Amino acid sequence: MRHLFRLTHYLGLHKLQLAGALLCVILSGAFVMLSPLLVRHAINFGLKPVYGADRRITGLDGNESLLIYSALGVIAFAVGRGLFSFGQQYLGESVGQKVAYDIRNGIYDNLQRLSYAYHDKVQTGQIMSRATQDVENIRMFINMGLLRLVYIALVLAISIVGMFWINWQLALVSLCSMPILAWRSMVVSSRMRPIWREIQENQAVMTQVAEEGLTGIRVVKAFSREPFESEKFRHAAQQQADLSYAQARMMATHQPLLQGISAGQVALTVGVGSYLISQGSVQAGDLLLFTLWLNLLQMPVRMLGFILNIVVRCISSAERVWELLDAQSAVQEKPGAVPLEDVRGHVRFEGVGFGYDNVSAVLSGVDIDAKPGQVIALLGPTGSGKSTVVNLIPRFYDVTAGRITIDGHDVRDLTLESLRRQIGIVQQDVFLFIGTIRDNIAYGKPEATQEDIERAAKAARIHDFIVSLPYGYDEWVGERGVTLSGGQKQRIAIARTLLLDPKILIFDDSTASVDSQTEYLIQQALQELMHGRTTFVIAQRLRTVMRADEIVVLQRGKVVQRGKHEELLEEEGLYRRIFDLELKDQEEALGHGTPAIAARNGSTSRAPETPRPLSPQPTGAPGGGN
Repeated sequence: MRHLFRLTHYLGLHKLQLAGALLCVILSGAFVMLSPLLVRHAINFGLKPVYGADRRITGLDGNESLLIYSALGVIAFAVGRGLFSFGQQYLGESVGQKVAYDIRNGIYDNLQRLSYAYHDKVQTGQIMSRATQDVENIRMFINMGLLRLVYIALVLAISIVGMFWINWQLALVSLCSMPILAWRSMVVSSRMRPIWREIQENQAVMTQVAEEGLTGIRVVKAFSREPFESEKFRHAAQQQADLSYAQARMMATHQPLLQGISAGQVALTVGVGSYLISQGSVQAGDLLLFTLWLNLLQMPVRMLGFILNIVVRCISSAERVWELLDAQSAVQEKPGAVPLEDVRGHVRFEGVGFGYDNVSAVLSGVDIDAKPGQVIALLGPTGSGKSTVVNLIPRFYDVTAGRITIDGHDVRDLTLESLRRQIGIVQQDVFLFIGTIRDNIAYGKPEATQEDIERAAKAARIHDFIVSLPYGYDEWVGERGVTLSGGQKQRIAIARTLLLDPKILIFDDSTASVDSQTEYLIQQALQELMHGRTTFVIAQRLRTVMRADEIVVLQRGKVVQRGKHEELLEEEGLYRRIFDLELKDQEEALGHGTPAIAARNGSTSRAPETPRPLSPQPTGAPGGGN
């Protein structure tokens, strides 16, 4: 019940509407249960049967006007019941929708605040299921569960008090089945809760399978794995069907049992009531009142199983939703954190260590001193910790040893918003949102003018391509930028970062997968982007490595070499092995014979030539930048 109790916070935000809904419930229930009292009054006093010595009715001594007024009263009560039932439904649904709105916003806001460490471990399908279906179950509980439970409690209270007030003997007979119904409902409720928990968890799995299959549809088709993906989804759907069938089978057994008990209760009441009439202890109107009340109670009692089902679903859903709302980020902003202002861009790593867990360290003893305006290239084999190094600067993760400072300020002492506002990131896996090209470039600075956007696009060497499109900057970008080539997406990402005008830049070089023409355009854009900024580059191409002020070579999370390109080539070590295996061919293709290479090859050195790209096509051509 503690999971339901937490709902009071959200209900309290809309207490006026909730109070109105509860008032409508009370008045609607009162009108429903008081109408039979008018019928009883009309029979006992409007018709007023006359009994003989043998206790049989010998005639009527009624009041016609009382019958008319009673009939009009029943009609008025029916109208009032309809009006207040409408108010109950309208206000109850309004409160439910607003609570669902508040919870969904709370979930999304908290997910946005959580660090990379949380998102690394959770599945998108699980989150989507909780934010949609589970919140919907909570919404249904408010109107179909909470208010209906209040209604049932009200009609039970009125009927029980009224029955004992009229005749306690007949009341005991009429209510003898209530403990059985309550016990049975609690048993079913306890059995239903784990089933609904499984249903909701499996629904999240099914959502995850569908989302993964649709997101990776190009890979699926490329490997002709459509039958496999269909079978995987079919398996999850079959599990969902089996669990839902088990739940439906339990309810199919429960509901008829309740109906049978209720019908038997009415028959028992009529039989005993008839006997009491013959004994003169109960009037005919009293028995009719008992019968009407029991008939009116049948629907709420039969609904009790359905309502308890909603309650159980809500408890299971609330438990899963609160887990999202209670999730804490591993990266927390300190109380009293100060904003980062007047940034020069001096970034230092001082004995930095990091591990995703307490078992194995990803980084150990990393020292880097990036002075304002310098370009630091990070090089090393896969898994050496290059991406982890750059992810620690904007505090996507927090260091577990040492510290990182910007202009002498420990990044953990700064507000996250001001820290990340000063850091521009161009990722290897460029993500573009569904929307226009203008929206994507202005994503980090939505107030930017068209002139600012175009200036950034020109600097990123993508403006000519954009204006060649049918709708220019209003051209619609498909999901994840699928309508654009890799090079075009890369340059739009560079323009997005340029518009933000950060003092510190992080670039995960991905030019290895593009052609020479596109690489040339991206390199031009990068030169514009890096100018006057402290830049960290995860290097893949020789051009990036050669112009770096310092190359930091990582292996197994440790810095094993550092220096400039020519200096590192003179040393025996990992850099020269990487150069010989991966970078030497690039240098020879570009005509860069360095003295170190010439000495090793026994040839005469020559001055490096300026890299010349292949004859570039016009940048506005739709095919440029594949």
